[in-house]
Amino acid sequence: MDIVYTIWLRNVKRYLRSKSRIVGSLGMPLFFMLVLGFGLNSIVSIPGVEEGYLEFIIPGIVAMSVLFTSVFSGIQIIWDKQFGFLKETLVAPVSRLEIMIGQTLGGATTAVIQGLILMVFALFIGLQPAGISGFLVAVGFMALIGVTFTAFGIAIASRMEDMHGFQLIMNFVIFPIFGLSGALFPINSLPDWLRPLTLADPLTYGVEGIRYGLSGTAQIHPLASLAVMAACAVLMTVAGAYLFRKIQT
Repeated sequence: MDIVYTIWLRNVKRYLRSKSRIVGSLGMPLFFMLVLGFGLNSIVSIPGVEEGYLEFIIPGIVAMSVLFTSVFSGIQIIWDKQFGFLKETLVAPVSRLEIMIGQTLGGATTAVIQGLILMVFALFIGLQPAGISGFLVAVGFMALIGVTFTAFGIAIASRMEDMHGFQLIMNFVIFPIFGLSGALFPINSLPDWLRPLTLADPLTYGVEGIRYGLSGTAQIHPLASLAVMAACAVLMTVAGAYLFRKIQT
């Protein structure tokens, strides 16, 4: 487990030392939270939901921050490929599975930190958590989102050599994932033809889990959300590990 810890620590240290990365990653979530939240809070009423629109979208914006940060952690694989660090790691007498798990946990940890920063900011603009236990539930779902989509990013990056191509593909994939997740709208109000697509989106269950933790309400039972997110985290980790093992040295 030493290699897992070492790679995890490397990823976390690189993140914490890059102040521009932290600030830059907060730009889009804060824009959505402030502009959409305050701009639509007084004119948007959600049927069956007592909270205002600002309180409704905060869990979704937190999930978005975790999603983007975790997915783009995969670019570290391509970066390490180009600078030779990954080759040196792969030829070392350590398991590739341990390397991949270390990368996944490192990316998930940085994503959770990013989400926590955003949640702290949200406390100053109206977020009222249901309690300490609810806060911990939200953090748990953030961790599951982080593991799922970090492993997804690593799986894609394992098959690519170009950072720009990785960014284009990820933007093409993650915006529909975020858009269909119910982060900005209640999924119960969707038309019948769109609802199955939303329920097939794993981020939907992460958003509803975070929403349950922060507000005590959700449109999907929290245990169902937990089961789906845990299964997705395991499946994506297995898929990521398989593709990571195929990297040629």
